[in-house]
Amino acid sequence: MIKLISIFLSILLVFGFCTPVMAQTQTITAEELQLGDELATKAFAATNNGDFATAESYWTQIIEKFPTNAGAWSNRGNSRVSQNKLQAALTDYNQAVELAPNVTDPYLNRGTALEGLGKWEEAIADYNHVLELDPKDAMAYNNRGNARTGLGKWEEAIADYQKATEIAPNFAFARANYALALYETGQTDQAIREMRNIVRKYPRFADMRAALTAAYWVGGNKGEAESNWVAAYGLDARYKDINWVTNIRRWPPSLVAALDKFLKLQ
Repeated sequence: MIKLISIFLSILLVFGFCTPVMAQTQTITAEELQLGDELATKAFAATNNGDFATAESYWTQIIEKFPTNAGAWSNRGNSRVSQNKLQAALTDYNQAVELAPNVTDPYLNRGTALEGLGKWEEAIADYNHVLELDPKDAMAYNNRGNARTGLGKWEEAIADYQKATEIAPNFAFARANYALALYETGQTDQAIREMRNIVRKYPRFADMRAALTAAYWVGGNKGEAESNWVAAYGLDARYKDINWVTNIRRWPPSLVAALDKFLKLQ
């Protein structure tokens, strides 16, 4: 999960966290500040609409005008990750880290790109650094758990997910990841209880609906499986693509196998 960096254009061009060197060496006009603000607003609007290529274009225009603004580099990296341009995103995050070495977001976002490239240890190193800077960053714990699952370290991942939900009890995806990890480690009953509790609180949570489908199906509860699948597929059709579930959502192998069995009988 990447973190979008909110921005506010001030006379020092502070994008959430960074006062760039250029603010000290050149005059920034009110018109330039307004243009930057307008471009950023358009970039976030494009992101919200799922138009990541357009968002990337707007961030590029901002970077061209304000090249020492770390937030712009990190946000362009986010738009590139969303297009699976992972190497290009890493370049942006590296620049953001160089400009703002004591800020957590660029490290957190770079970790997601490293995960996408299967560089689990490097991603964990970034998340560890985030936690050195901010020990209460729930997203860092969740993401470190995700990276640890890539290494097959499920028990360590469970501990990270638990910490994330302890810090942020309403962090639904951390709770979901915890349930999936429990399932992978053979704690099936507890995993299903967690999934059901999440769905009770968030009935439109497609990920947990699909997970219940798989768990119920291999557990012999066909009716509950079918019922949850109707909801899951209606909310997010991507769960019918086992490749997406495996490689993008990155469910644990046992649950992927369970969902695959269900889908092959549809």
